[in-house]
Amino acid sequence: MTENAPAPNNDRLYFRQLLSGRDFAHGDQLAEQMVNFVYAIGDRETGECVLVDPAYAPAELIDVVAADDMTVTGVLATHYHPDHVGGSMMGMEIDGIASLLNKIDCPIHIQADETEWVRKTTHVSPDHLVEHGSGDVLSVGAIDITLLHTPGHTPGSQCFLVDGKLVAGDTLFLDGCGRTDLPGSNGAHMIESLQRLAKVPGDTILYPGHQYSAAPSARMDHVVQHNYIFQGL
Repeated sequence: MTENAPAPNNDRLYFRQLLSGRDFAHGDQLAEQMVNFVYAIGDRETGECVLVDPAYAPAELIDVVAADDMTVTGVLATHYHPDHVGGSMMGMEIDGIASLLNKIDCPIHIQADETEWVRKTTHVSPDHLVEHGSGDVLSVGAIDITLLHTPGHTPGSQCFLVDGKLVAGDTLFLDGCGRTDLPGSNGAHMIESLQRLAKVPGDTILYPGHQYSAAPSARMDHVVQHNYIFQGL
């Protein structure tokens, strides 16, 4: 299910949820296997948008939003893993932000603690990387996106809050959370991040980084109540 409806309280908001192997990167077995979500967030009036985690087929993603009369003006990266920003994974090379920058010249917004990890994974020039701290606000036209540092899955994992929506990358899924047994992971930090996300208003809609559940999104009050990872936090 692809979401492309404006939020009820903000007709300017452009928001699309795109699934790898279905909405883009057709025929790419790894994309189909990994079921990554890419998000496009922008301002319908100005025609500007950013892509969240544009991996597998960046050129296709640029064309997808262009068909909606939107122009990519930046990238938001939730974390450095190749299925989110490109790089080598499982012996395969995944297109990502490096390929995107060959098409358009735009800033890549990352959490400051993720800088070296992103550089090593993607080999993107530091000139294109914009470092952020938790609580920073990125404005796309008149649309404000709040960046939240949520370490645990990686040192610089970050989530994005925009108009009652939480784009959570691999920090939080509808069922479970991101792994903490990978390079740069930290279980104690993950617990702190989940405790922080549990305080997000219950009517906020969670949009995860992968479709690991039947539903592509859910209200946070439902997730906090039914996701086992919150038990005992």
